Amino acid sequence: MKKLFTIIVCKLLKFAGGLIGKGSSLPGQIALKLCPDILSRINLPDYIVAVTGSNGKTSTVEMIAHILQESGKTVAWNKEGSNQIEGVTTLILGSCTLFGNVKSDILLIESDERFAKYTFKYITPTHYVITNLYRDQLTRNGHPEWVYNAIKDSIHPETQLILNADDPMVSCFGYGRDDVIWFGVGDIESDTTEFCGVYNDGAYCPNCKAPMTYTKYHYDHIGNYKCTSCGHKRNDTEYTVTKSNLDKGEITINGKYNISLSLKSLYNVYNILAAFTVASIVGIDKDSIAKHLSNYVLKNFRVVTFELGSRKGTLVTSKHENSISYNQSLSLAASDKDKCDVLIIVDAISRKYFTGDVSWLWDINFDLLQSDNVKNIVLSGTYCYDLATRFSFSDVSADKIKIIESIESAVDYLDNDSKEKIYVITCFSDKEKFLGKVKVD
Repeated sequence: MKKLFTIIVCKLLKFAGGLIGKGSSLPGQIALKLCPDILSRINLPDYIVAVTGSNGKTSTVEMIAHILQESGKTVAWNKEGSNQIEGVTTLILGSCTLFGNVKSDILLIESDERFAKYTFKYITPTHYVITNLYRDQLTRNGHPEWVYNAIKDSIHPETQLILNADDPMVSCFGYGRDDVIWFGVGDIESDTTEFCGVYNDGAYCPNCKAPMTYTKYHYDHIGNYKCTSCGHKRNDTEYTVTKSNLDKGEITINGKYNISLSLKSLYNVYNILAAFTVASIVGIDKDSIAKHLSNYVLKNFRVVTFELGSRKGTLVTSKHENSISYNQSLSLAASDKDKCDVLIIVDAISRKYFTGDVSWLWDINFDLLQSDNVKNIVLSGTYCYDLATRFSFSDVSADKIKIIESIESAVDYLDNDSKEKIYVITCFSDKEKFLGKVKVD
């Protein structure tokens, strides 16, 4: 009766919350108070796929769900993006019968990396994807090694791990485990033999702390690495991007499966590869997977196209306090073959807590915007002068930079007869402050 009562309460709260556009976490929070071990009382499907990591979780999960649903599978997944234990509880109880049976073929869970050990205390994923580990929100996540330990505590011995072989810290999760599937990127046109970032989290081996060598970098510390002291190295991959042309928006996986990109970003390539890997493992035909992923446009509003007067633009959501996320967004604008203007907005650092810490701006490689195709750079929001100070230590020409504190005024400034595309780079906390003033496609 306790289980039944808890499920009914959760479903009612979720229904009521849905009527007002909320309710992804609160129903699960109440359910956990009513029955703390409710997740252990639910009958789950044969496939339970979990996804965690610093970046790419939401996009990867959405693409996995898209492939599975297009292939005729029923999927329960936290599409609202609420990825802590309360949100996962809402997902599961909202997807099960009153008797506690999840009705879907596959349960697909995006999990916050810090809280995965709580989410998976009562749930054992059959497959567990770990995308990457980067320096992230310092106030919340501390150092990547701290996050590594938090994720490590969430892994069950019987779970099959699906790991990014190109990330040296993620690779450590595979130590001593036989049931690991590795994915990664082979040689691509943008590879470098020298490190090009502001800081290098791959300089020392995460296993023994000795200096680590790289034969190539894909971006930041992601690449082909080896420790000459303990032997920690990139594993051979079963699922590999064997060919890519980001200019044309094309990649090939395992030398055979061609996918066209709606977003020409290496970040997007890794998310696609992870989704391809999972869908293959759960039995979807690889040709069908490639077909469903080709030109797929994400629905999670991480990337939004818009019109400002006669001008076209793209807003790319980059997590504040996560410099690698920002670097990839800057690279996207800098690599566009057409001339463009770039608007960077830092108005509120977080949606969930207050902090005025802008030290993370100094980890971002703003020199990427030295690209000849970048015509103007507009800095806006409460922290526009902190941005300007950071830019003053870059090699970007001061003549390109304009400071406009008011976001509305920045929009008015860009609403002109120029032919250049506009790239807007900002965070979840600030994106609606811009999108509310333009026409969203």
